[in-house]
Amino acid sequence: MAKKTEEKKAPVKEAVKAPISPKAIAKNTKDIKTAPPKPVVIPKILTKTSRKYQPDFTKSVLDQIKNDPGAPIMRYNDTDLQEFRELIQRKLEAAKKELNYLQGLITRKDEMGGDESENRYMTMEDGSLSMEREQLSQMASRQITFIDHLEKAIMRIENKTYGICRVTGKLIDKARLRAVPHATLSIEAKMGIVK
Repeated sequence: MAKKTEEKKAPVKEAVKAPISPKAIAKNTKDIKTAPPKPVVIPKILTKTSRKYQPDFTKSVLDQIKNDPGAPIMRYNDTDLQEFRELIQRKLEAAKKELNYLQGLITRKDEMGGDESENRYMTMEDGSLSMEREQLSQMASRQITFIDHLEKAIMRIENKTYGICRVTGKLIDKARLRAVPHATLSIEAKMGIVK
């Protein structure tokens, strides 16, 4: 038997169009009529009354201006402020020593951790080391925050605003300030009794 061969047809090329001159394009665009643009109508906003913006929070008592210039100034005297300054300085020194101790423990734990390049298996001890390191880091972070609060309390002593509740504007009890020298709220304000 003889094989049949199929003849393949040559692909047909499309005729190349002649380039259009820029003048012809300009003529064609002039012939096209466009609708004139419609005027934009801006709606008027009508409000019957305008209200001044009033935020939900209230200003601090310390920010409010007192109407009576002859009213007595409520603050602790200089001897009390000096007593609180000494107390805060002692607590600040102790807190800084504690922070240095914690940072030393953290660096020792990091040095004891071993090289990561060593091929060794993870053990239960490795997990407890990382957990202990995390706890030390959290304790150091809390200590840094405590030091910051104590330094701000010293600034308030220098400004002579130490011991004044930032919500009620009344003096914070001396016993509370001796227990928590960086307190800025009285017991009533802290418990939410005063609103």
